[in-house]
Amino acid sequence: EVQLVESGGDLVQAGRSLRLSCAASGFTLDELTIGWFRQAPGKDREEISCISSRDGTTYYADSVKGRFTISSDNSKNTVYLQMNSLKPDDTAVYYCAAGPRYGSSCRQFMDDFWGQGTQVTVSS
Repeated sequence: EVQLVESGGDLVQAGRSLRLSCAASGFTLDELTIGWFRQAPGKDREEISCISSRDGTTYYADSVKGRFTISSDNSKNTVYLQMNSLKPDDTAVYYCAAGPRYGSSCRQFMDDFWGQGTQVTVSS
């Protein structure tokens, strides 16, 4: 059974950092692509980053580029999202999703499996 469990969300002040974790089970990271998404109240869900451990392909949305870093630890079967220089606009529930990739970009993957989400709140 595939499971994704996010953790690491918290309430922090603007400018601080957080590291989110997405612990995967039921598959290995080189089998499926992992994406990080977020959804703020009243807003559409946004894909902010993804990684394919098989070839190291990554992607960042413009809104987080230069501040967030995605990485994977195959020994722990966990994907991380290091978030630096947090802004109030980063406040959202953050989700990870996993699925097979079908294109050249890690954004082109089937989001078959989702975690339960972790809340990130950034105060000004």
